[in-house]
Amino acid sequence: MTRAQQLFCIGAAHWDIIGHRPANVALGADMPGQIIRRPGGVALNIASGLAAQGLAPALIAAIAQDAPGQDLRAWLGARGVLTDHLITPARLPTDTYIAIEGANGLIAAIAASDALESLGADMLDNLPESTACVVLDSGLAPGVLAELAQAPRLARRDLRLAAASPAKAARLAPFLGRMGCCFYLNLAEAGALCATTFPDSASAARTLIARGAARVLVTDGPNPAIDATGAGFITATPPRIAPRRVTGAGDAFAAAHICAELQGQTRAAALEAALAAATAHVASPPPEC
Repeated sequence: MTRAQQLFCIGAAHWDIIGHRPANVALGADMPGQIIRRPGGVALNIASGLAAQGLAPALIAAIAQDAPGQDLRAWLGARGVLTDHLITPARLPTDTYIAIEGANGLIAAIAASDALESLGADMLDNLPESTACVVLDSGLAPGVLAELAQAPRLARRDLRLAAASPAKAARLAPFLGRMGCCFYLNLAEAGALCATTFPDSASAARTLIARGAARVLVTDGPNPAIDATGAGFITATPPRIAPRRVTGAGDAFAAAHICAELQGQTRAAALEAALAAATAHVASPPPEC
């Protein structure tokens, strides 16, 4: 069986429109900066990150046959992401995400995700029996995620759950208590999933493990990140850098972590590799596409 049949990423694939200014930006500000267009979406970002490290992930996502969708399919194919399982939604355009970033982080973002939320649990019908690892992002519709949490086709899989945003993190709640699940969350997403506010990644991880998470990785920007299971915690701190972009850092973290573990690295080494990838992403200039 090929590696392509063993690794699937399921969820968002769209175009990002990012307005970026290398200085602090206040709400309501009208300032000069750079506007770029690039492929985005949690599942797409993780799939392309895995492909860049030599793996052959397949992507299950909703991408229309409009011009933006055709461009997106071509971009994925050129980077080694398998597109055989892409779904073409009827009468819906390819999704779009718009964000404003400054030196002080993400200011605001809006996602038009009608195509993504049109996906149903039947998208797993053609999932090969040999599939070993599945990545799901929380942008899928809440009812669909609840179905997938109980789906026999995902039983006994290595299931990686990536939060799309604090607004959508609570959609992962049905997976709490399910064995074989690893959650990837930043501090705000962990708080949203638990309907509270946490002071640091350690307190977030302790609460999530107590609520049934089999394993959780919680990041907190430049502060310590945690890899937690019921058997114990591993902590690492990213290097200090001058941030140049924000969007996609969590996806870079997840992709590097998954790749490291699939290659047999230890938990500690995988956490360090994930933090290095996220740091490199944040420190690099936003690419144009």
